[in-house]
Parts: sequence; C-alpha cells; structure tokens
Amino acid sequence: MRENRMPAPDPEKQNMRNPARQGRSGLCSFAVIRQYGVATLAALLAVAVAPAAAEPTEMSLWRHEALTEELEAGLASIRRFNNSQSRWRINVETLPQRTYTSAITAAALAGQLPCVLDLDQPVVPNFAWSGHLRPLDDLLAETTLGALSDGAKGAYKDRIYSVGQFDVVLLLFSRRSELQRYGVRTATMNDPYTADEFLQILRAIKAERPDLFPLDVNSKDGGEWISYGFSPWIQSAGGDLIDRQTYNDASSYINGDAAVRVANWYQTLFRERLSEEKTVDNQALVQGRSIFHYTGSWDAKRYLDRFGDDLVFMPPPDFGKGPKVGAGSWHWGVSTSCEHPEGAAEFIEFLLSPEEIAAMSEARSLVPTTEAGANASRDFGVDDPLRRLYEYAQAYAVKRPETPGYPKISAAMEKAFQDIKYGKNVNQALDIAAASINYDIRRNRGYGFKDEN
Repeated sequence: MRENRMPAPDPEKQNMRNPARQGRSGLCSFAVIRQYGVATLAALLAVAVAPAAAEPTEMSLWRHEALTEELEAGLASIRRFNNSQSRWRINVETLPQRTYTSAITAAALAGQLPCVLDLDQPVVPNFAWSGHLRPLDDLLAETTLGALSDGAKGAYKDRIYSVGQFDVVLLLFSRRSELQRYGVRTATMNDPYTADEFLQILRAIKAERPDLFPLDVNSKDGGEWISYGFSPWIQSAGGDLIDRQTYNDASSYINGDAAVRVANWYQTLFRERLSEEKTVDNQALVQGRSIFHYTGSWDAKRYLDRFGDDLVFMPPPDFGKGPKVGAGSWHWGVSTSCEHPEGAAEFIEFLLSPEEIAAMSEARSLVPTTEAGANASRDFGVDDPLRRLYEYAQAYAVKRPETPGYPKISAAMEKAFQDIKYGKNVNQALDIAAASINYDIRRNRGYGFKDEN
C-alpha cells in the first residue's frame, strides 16, 4: 500500500529564505508556501495551534423533591439546558422537601450553598437579609423580569432575589350538577360569592343534608397552609398581617377589624359544622362528603380528570374588597458564593423562556408566570381548560409579606387560627399573634427595615 506522505522539498527551494523568517522561527518560508499552497498550509497551521475543546464549566444546583410529575419536568429542563450549549453544565442534587428549608439553612450557615437553588418564595427575604442570595435585577434582562407576574418575583427591600416559572392560586372547586341540585348559582369573576352569601349557601346545604360538611378547607393541614390559605380572606376584607410600609408592626393588622371579621367567619364554619374540624384526607369532594373544596390549583388536574365538564372553577369568596389569592411558589435564586453568576443567569433565563414555562406548567396544573408561557401551554392558552386559573393569578394575587420575619408571622397566624377553630376568643387569639410578631421584630432589630421610631 502506497504511503501517503509529502514529497521531499527541492534542495534549491530549501535554500530560498524569506528575510522575514530570520530570527522568527514561528514563520514559514516563502518556498514552503509556494510548494504546498497557501490554503493547505493554513489548514495545517490551524490544526497545529487549535486548542482542545474546552470542557463545560460545572455549576451545582439543589432543588426540593417535589411530586413525581413536577420533579421529572424540572430535571428534564436541566437536561435540555445542558444539551443546548457547551459552556455550562448543571449538576443537580435533590433533597427531601420536608427537610429542605432546614437543610439549605444549615448549608448557608456553613458557607456550603450551591450556585443555584430553589426556595419557597416566603423564605426568600430571610435568605436575602442573611446575605446568602445575590440580587437578580442586575443579572437578568429587564425584559425577562418585566414579563413575569408579581408572584414570580421574590423581593426584599425593593431588590429581586428570586424568580419562578410557575405559581399556584386558590379557588373553590365544585360540581355543576351538585350546585344545580341545591339551587346554587355558579360564582364568576364578575360576580363572585360575597362572604355573607356563601355562608348562607353553606347553611342551606347543611340544613338539607345534616350529614355533610359542605365546605372542605383542608383542615387536616397546618403549617404554612393556614397563612397561605386564609390571609387572602383578611386581605379581601381590607386588612393584612403586618404594616407593609414599614414591616415593623403587626398591631391593628393581624388583629385589626378586618382580621377579626374574617376570624369570626372562619370560626362559624366549625361551630356550625359547615366544615370538618380535621379532615382525614383530600377526597371529600370526590366522595360526596362536601360540595365545595377551597384549596389550591395543584388539585385542578386531579378534579378535571375525575369530573370532566361537570367540574366548576370559582373564585374565592369576596369579603368586601374583591377576592384575593396567595401568590409566590417555588423560585430560583443564586447564592452569593456562586463563582459563575453569569452562568447561573444564563440557566435561569433559559428556564424563563415560554417553552420551558409551558413545559413545567403542563406537568401538574402549575400556573404559568408569563403571558407568553401561558399561551405556549396546551392547558393555559386562551381557549384551554385551565385558563381561568391564570386569570385568577393576574386579577387576585397578593404575595405574602416580603419580610425576613414571615416565618414568625406564619407561625403566629397558624397558632391563632387553630385556637380559633377550637373555640378560643377571636380577639384574644389575634392579640396574642400580634404581640408575638412584634416581639420577634424587635428581637431581630427590624430585620433590616428602618424602624419607624
């Protein structure tokens, strides 16, 4: 077999030297150029000096272990990002949701946070106040942030520290056939139930069916559900949990007139057995043990699969200032210890594209956080079955107080509403909550907000 080798240079041509070559060994002679041709020589040089393909820079990411569909959708997004470019590679680690916040708190204190992590929106201000999160408003494009719904931006002291692909909303689920059976109208965005009207509806159903608890309010759940689920009722009545101008005072807010009215209404549900004190499961609507279920949009697909066209989505009751729903779900943030914030920003920009938002929203009836994402989804587009939920998020959403003290606010409200459910004096329970929150604020020197005093 003939060897494929270059012919030996002509000796005479070898002796022809380019003056420019003298003393510059990196240049080649005019003779060689003439022999092999300019194009061939250029190709040889390119091969000689080309660096090896650079390995992608690795970035660590932590996220909570959500339900299977949501977790798989999130991991698929990470794979798509890794495959879409060669500069960065995300290495993901999942942690149990039950212990997730305590785990990332411990990691933060030890200086061991990953580059990118997901956080429940209410805890974002606490991590920002503690110096563990990098502001995103100087990392992400203005157009990206401007397209997001309010609930998709986690803030502390007017800086954005987290962003979310999805949100959840609160609503009343019921069955059209059951409403017709009891002669109850279907509430709409233009004509929601008033609080008084809804109470009378529940009483009428109870009178006809004493064995029913007409309204399921997830009473088996404690923890953050209490503040997430019922503080929007207080806001609908014109109140709140804390002064949002200063974040330094809960007095006359969580125990103000609006909160007292709502807490009395809430207590009536259990005193008159319109709601069960402690449900055993989340199957009451499916099994006909309730007529309404007040809960989050996370149950929408489950009910839609079960009831189809008989399912009714309705806004929460109006306590005087229009229906309100909680805003803010799991968000993405960048730690201050991240060595490659530009890579983290590129990853988050990828997640906030309409296609990725749509893919996540379809996993588990998760409400898209941009209009483009909603329109790209097969569930939340203008004519799609879950569009109403996106409209609720746009019209009614109120974020939980964006203060590092929110965990204490939530715990105080949980204690008060649990006591109220079992018959404690409403004013006394709410006064204790206000005092507990204010003590925590003083003990933490205002959590970084200017003290009004």
